[in-house]
Amino acid sequence: MNKAPPRPAAQAAHEVRIIGGLWKRSKLPVADRPGLRPTPSRVRETLFNWLGQDLSGWRCLDAFAGTGALGLEAGSRGAAEVTLVEQDPALCKSLQATVQRLKAGSVRVERGDGVAALGQRAGQGLDLVFLDPPFGDGGNETLFGTALRLARLVVADSGLIYLEAPRTWGDDELAQIGLQTHRHGRAGQVHFHLLRPLPPQ
Repeated sequence: MNKAPPRPAAQAAHEVRIIGGLWKRSKLPVADRPGLRPTPSRVRETLFNWLGQDLSGWRCLDAFAGTGALGLEAGSRGAAEVTLVEQDPALCKSLQATVQRLKAGSVRVERGDGVAALGQRAGQGLDLVFLDPPFGDGGNETLFGTALRLARLVVADSGLIYLEAPRTWGDDELAQIGLQTHRHGRAGQVHFHLLRPLPPQ
């Protein structure tokens, strides 16, 4: 009788790893959820090269947390306060388990809608907001525009917004929101941006 082939070890597609800082190499589970698209390691590496490796004292919000990879990378590098917002209850439970496993006292998980969470934090002057909404059919243009407008109201004038999107957001349309491109890159079909507020007129 033929034996079934051995199951492969944990597949890379079902986990990602924190790539730097205190929790370097820690595994983060990736659930099988429609639209869940963890930020690839090479993109996170580029982003944190842009940001710098030491985020000590930073206050951060990951508005569409998913696996929590972006927010937990910030916490691993010393951010004083990281809020992970996620709507899916199963993903929230997984995030809570990860935070407990890492003993990540600076990280808080909040179940809720990312756009609503941004709206509730206007004027808080955060240092960094991560925006990685589901792309959806047609790119979810309205969601991206709304999230960017609200994020601009959440970050400090010296703060930064990280955006992943299915296309490049140009300076003209960003200027209408009060933002400008600080850095931009592309990995496959994903365009990633580091944005900063325009100086006050």
